[in-house]
Amino acid sequence: MAEADRLAVASGVCLAELMENAGRAVALAMTSRWPAQAVLVLCGPGNNGGDGFVAARHLADAGWSVRVALLGSREDLGGAARDNADRWAGPVAKLAPEALAGNTLVVDALFGAGLNRPLDGAARATLAEAAAQRLPIVAVDVPSGLQGDTGADLGAVCCALTVTFFRKKPGHLLLPGRDLCGELVVADIGTPESVLSRIAPDTYENDPRLWQPELPFAGAQGNKYTRGHAVIVGGYPMTGAARMAARAAARAGAGLTTVAVAAVALPIYAAALTSIMVRPLSAAGDFDALIADARMTGFLIGPGAGAGEETRARTLAMLATGRAVLVDADALTAFQGRAPTLFRAIRGPCVFTPHEGEFQRLFSFAGDKLSRAREAAAMSGAIIVLKGSDTVIAAPDGRAIINANAPATLATAGSGDVLGGIVLGLLAQGMDAFLAAAAGVWLHGAAAALFGPGLLAEDLPDLLPRVLRELSRT
Repeated sequence: MAEADRLAVASGVCLAELMENAGRAVALAMTSRWPAQAVLVLCGPGNNGGDGFVAARHLADAGWSVRVALLGSREDLGGAARDNADRWAGPVAKLAPEALAGNTLVVDALFGAGLNRPLDGAARATLAEAAAQRLPIVAVDVPSGLQGDTGADLGAVCCALTVTFFRKKPGHLLLPGRDLCGELVVADIGTPESVLSRIAPDTYENDPRLWQPELPFAGAQGNKYTRGHAVIVGGYPMTGAARMAARAAARAGAGLTTVAVAAVALPIYAAALTSIMVRPLSAAGDFDALIADARMTGFLIGPGAGAGEETRARTLAMLATGRAVLVDADALTAFQGRAPTLFRAIRGPCVFTPHEGEFQRLFSFAGDKLSRAREAAAMSGAIIVLKGSDTVIAAPDGRAIINANAPATLATAGSGDVLGGIVLGLLAQGMDAFLAAAAGVWLHGAAAALFGPGLLAEDLPDLLPRVLRELSRT
């Protein structure tokens, strides 16, 4: 975003104009949400503080009672920020918790997204006191103390509203940043759209516009065989995970879905599944014969499979086919201490879907979630879906997508198995692995949002048709 500002100025947009538009956008967002009242604008020593002075001026012009508290002195300000401080006709108090007295709303224009050290001193004390008094806080760009590129909390407090400019930053979507921002508004401040092609961003927010053109929908001339055949290795005695994954794969559009299970488990699976085929693995060569069949277009192994030698061997055999493979749950854990063997076996489209615990069993990276997912994808050669409320989908080439539509109700047993099944259904139909993973994660969240409180994982597959139907209309 710093480069976007630089390129905007280089293209002929002056910094003063960008600052004026930013401060006006903050004031407009506030006046459209709250009635006129006493507001304290906290201004920092950089351009973020300049935005705050502009917002203060526009709020005062709208009839609000406005006071400004400044961190440092006017002499510390430079350029457009100093010019806007000089245009402010009201008093400027020293930043301190005492300045909050008599105000019912606070604007945090102290530090922007570039802060890379913990918030301290008067800034931290004042914001902490505002939070203690439960005063609504409006953040300019990001809440001060929130790291814009990682979402890390360096002393920020929860805000009611955050107004940012041109595009969201990763910290607006990654946790805990997303929760700290409150309502998020992205304002157009005159940055030319053409700067995006110059910057060439490789991080995106998950949205159907990224993958909807590639989403497979049944055509009039298609049949169940042209829509792909998804295969799931079913576990025993943990049978529920694979059954939910199988139903999700079918609901996601796979023309045929087969669960391959130990013979002892066949009655359980067969009784619970109707349109899903169940294939017993009775003899030693049955599994090899199954995956050798070229009509099988996508494989999933892991849910309920067990983390032993048999799961490792089957995972490697699936990968050797060069067809699409999703490795999840126990199949990831099975390679703890053997990760290079797993990585070297990848021959075709491959997706790993670990939660944080499973991720740590394969990768020892430290750092923020976005960086870790990227590094894991580059190392393994697989698409990494690092799950959570802020799931990150990363590709080996460095592209990454952050998902933000997952409701808290997805924190329930089996929801990850359903996610694996959705992605498998898309992979089996030939969808690009990176886009299939992103689409599956979004569809998973959208289905959960439709259901609301009381969600069970087994509810999710039957909600997919409604989500897909709505997408087909757009």
